[in-house]
Amino acid sequence: MTGSTPQQDLDQPHDLVGVGIGPFNLSLAALAHGVPGGLAATFYEQKPAFQWHPGLLIEGATLQVPFLADLVTLADPASPWTFLNYLKSRERLFPFYFAEKFHIQRAEYDAYCRWVSERLPGLHFGHQVDSVRWNPERRLFEVDFTQVDPDGEAEALGRAYTRNVVLGVGTEPYVPEPLKPLADAPGVPVFHSADYLAHRETLLAAGHVTVIGSGQSGAEVFLDLLRSRPAGAERIHWLARTEAFAPMEYSKLGLEHFTPDYTRYFHALPEPVRGDLVPRQWQLHKGIDADTIAAIHDELYRRTLHGGWPDAVLTPGVRVRTAGRVATTQVELHLEHLQQGTRSRLTTDAVVLATGYRERPVDRMLAGLDPYLRHDSAGRARVDERYRLVLDPSVTGSVFVQNAEKHTHGVGAPDLGLAAWRSATILNAVSGKEPYPLPRRTAFTSFGLETREAPSIPAQDRKLTPLTQNV
Repeated sequence: MTGSTPQQDLDQPHDLVGVGIGPFNLSLAALAHGVPGGLAATFYEQKPAFQWHPGLLIEGATLQVPFLADLVTLADPASPWTFLNYLKSRERLFPFYFAEKFHIQRAEYDAYCRWVSERLPGLHFGHQVDSVRWNPERRLFEVDFTQVDPDGEAEALGRAYTRNVVLGVGTEPYVPEPLKPLADAPGVPVFHSADYLAHRETLLAAGHVTVIGSGQSGAEVFLDLLRSRPAGAERIHWLARTEAFAPMEYSKLGLEHFTPDYTRYFHALPEPVRGDLVPRQWQLHKGIDADTIAAIHDELYRRTLHGGWPDAVLTPGVRVRTAGRVATTQVELHLEHLQQGTRSRLTTDAVVLATGYRERPVDRMLAGLDPYLRHDSAGRARVDERYRLVLDPSVTGSVFVQNAEKHTHGVGAPDLGLAAWRSATILNAVSGKEPYPLPRRTAFTSFGLETREAPSIPAQDRKLTPLTQNV
């Protein structure tokens, strides 16, 4: 839905206002639509329509989670907003059935989300949320927003009142400091992978291309460029800081790190342990899926069939120290090999930065809540088990977060497979009931030792154990 928000709707307090409409808040909106008895929920998004990583909808690229990780199924498989119901509405159920695809294409997931976003009530695109404040007199949150046109120009101001807020503003592309000046300079061919498709023709026409980053996006960009450049004249480098172009952990028990059971276990760990654990788990969510690795190797191998090697260089364990321009058309990267300690320079015509994403800052938006927010020892917002920001007890409403809680809930925070479960958890908390009963157990793995009192032993059965005996 787009267009203006009726003033009478703004004057009536909502049960829930969502800030941002990405997959996670879209999941929340879809499940909120099915809460028995109704829930007054509305969602604001500054973009004119739903978009999900449009620059990375590369032909053939698939999701890294099964189609069951749609917006609602793992919380409510009977919802009208399931992926299967989307296929049914498009008369595509039988083709999907015979395709036998457990992992759907990324472009199809985007089309499914757009289908939901165009039909759900309560979604307001073209609305930029400017601030969120607590009004102690009304015991409500005030959400100020600006209605903008498709070009981002302000058209009108508005304010909504709500008992609860959910922040789902997503992440933004991360550019390493040495490359920031080049990426920000107009006309310099240094692009983040988030904008890959918009610059694909420029990259294909470039004499030499360098891809930086060893995750799934870097692998997909490298593969697409490799397939599109002539054999023997590929002229492409792929560089990464990681020690290897490593596969993502995808064993069945390894995937149990993306279950509610692990999320609860992680949240209960001491803060220093959590902070140490997340960086060591990079291969759970920053590796490359095995099919993509195989496709890259197959393509490289195919180019050796008639003798010779492709003009493609794949080097892990490398960091970019500094970067600059050479004349007016090329980029010079100053590299360091982390294990060898050696340094070199690489001259290239274009660079793709597959360097990941960072949480989008909300400090300015939440400035009015700053006196009420509670922080951890690293200055990060504290988030309770039910995804609520920990606020001063005088605030009777709740502010929930989606995909901004990796430091408290672990590597599953950005994972689509936990979207429906997290949305259901939030809605159960907002409603004070349990419209979405959730399973108590979701994994075979017991991630910690349960502390139980030792059973009492009758006196006649007690035996002394020598101190030297191993037990």
